[in-house]
Amino acid sequence: MMSQLAITLDGVSKSVTIEKYTGELFADRPEVIALRVNGTPRDLNSVLVEGDVVESITIDSPDGLAILRHSSAHVLAQAVQTLFPGTRLGIGPPIKDGFYYDFDSSKPFTPEDLVSLEKEMNKIIKANQRFRRRVVTEQEALFELAGEPFKCELIAIKSDAGDESSVEVEVGAGELTIYDNLNRDGEIAWKDLCRGPHLPTTKLIPAVKLMRSSGAYWRGSEKNPMLQRIYGTAWPTSEALDQYLHFLEEAEKRDHRRLGIELDLFSFPEEIGSGLAVFHPKGGV
Repeated sequence: MMSQLAITLDGVSKSVTIEKYTGELFADRPEVIALRVNGTPRDLNSVLVEGDVVESITIDSPDGLAILRHSSAHVLAQAVQTLFPGTRLGIGPPIKDGFYYDFDSSKPFTPEDLVSLEKEMNKIIKANQRFRRRVVTEQEALFELAGEPFKCELIAIKSDAGDESSVEVEVGAGELTIYDNLNRDGEIAWKDLCRGPHLPTTKLIPAVKLMRSSGAYWRGSEKNPMLQRIYGTAWPTSEALDQYLHFLEEAEKRDHRRLGIELDLFSFPEEIGSGLAVFHPKGGV
């Protein structure tokens, strides 16, 4: 006889077999990409225990969008290290309407680089790599990520200062975890220190686009090295991505800075400093 678990699933008391602790519980709901277990976001294949309160997280919900974008950031980082070997990793969190990832690169990324990276990301997405969470000790993490000095710094800060808020965002509170991107044969294609959760597979990223790149100081301090940051956006459908890009285009048309320049009201000469406006006769009061 199969063992049974009593859980609460989306507000309904339910008895399930232990064998169904994977995403089988939501096999008929492909929009569910993760769980909230006792209030904490978790991977879809998390192990459940007696009495757990489980809520589904759909890809179009706020939590679901954050997970989609976080997973997209991992795919971006994998693409960067594939096309630009030797590039070292910073952090890559989800943000409003998108994500970014910071890299220690030998040179700034060009618009042409972003096009190539987006193509490589789509290859990884089509490869249907599986995200696998592993709990590791501090020593194991430092050994596995010995070639990633910024990741090792985060581990050391977490160990020395406890769960510092800025570090917790990247590596999480409590236990250290590494996420592997696994090929279909189970081989590790790429890995990153991360708190998760993530999508079950890369193929569940429906629509992604890289937007721009810029410089960014490591951990936001000018005392630290300057890294290269790539911004991207990801959405649950291609239509949603198109709508977002159209919104940005319309907002750009109404940008007062652009309109002011086009109407010969003011300009921003680089000679006097970035962001300092010089008003022309038409723009005088």
